[in-house]
Amino acid sequence: MKSTYPAVRIKDMLASERPQERLEKLGASSLSESELLAILLRSRPRGIDIVSLCKELLQQAGSLDKLLHWTMQDFLKVHGIGAVKAAQLLSIMELTKRLIRAWDEATSTEAFNSPVRVAQFFRTQVAGLDVEKFWVLCLDRKNRLLRDLAITSGTATSSLVHPREVFREAIKCNATAIIGVHNHPSGDPTPSKADICITRQLQQAAQTLQIDFLDHIIIGRREIDPKHLGYYSFNDAGLT
Repeated sequence: MKSTYPAVRIKDMLASERPQERLEKLGASSLSESELLAILLRSRPRGIDIVSLCKELLQQAGSLDKLLHWTMQDFLKVHGIGAVKAAQLLSIMELTKRLIRAWDEATSTEAFNSPVRVAQFFRTQVAGLDVEKFWVLCLDRKNRLLRDLAITSGTATSSLVHPREVFREAIKCNATAIIGVHNHPSGDPTPSKADICITRQLQQAAQTLQIDFLDHIIIGRREIDPKHLGYYSFNDAGLT
């Protein structure tokens, strides 16, 4: 596929427009995502502007968070990215995931007392997923995390979880409370009829087993969520 990128090189830009100079003058937070990637990749294929290449990369991915789940083959499909750059990008994405995971682990002793806390904890797990997954957070008496477990994975139209699968794991952990979590690949966390149905089933099972069912949270994306939260909490909606 013939390149459509402009052949403008970074060194041919005005000094005030170059990513490196802008970073030094204004700070990293002032740069766009494509400019930050351009600084990390630096070199470019002959005749291709590295900033434009990074813009194209983000456009093909759809968003920055979806790059976290790209494989070597995905990167190699982008014109202008060879094996070396694909390896660089994979390394960048893996380091990003490990940093976020390390932060999550460092804060895992914090109580899960709000849907915001849950949404933050799951932001890397759901980024770029194109199928629905269901997790259960098993908590102690102070709502601190004992274990987080992915219970099932499937398509957006199939039933994802049965109460016995959720509470089997909670009993194994000796949990006193649980929170159910799943994602909507569309990004809109508005609950479906099936979501409402499984929430009621989980409520009933929790009462029987005397394990507190604190919430069922659907994770989406803030920019698509009609309420601009990026999540839906059944507890906040008064449905748990």
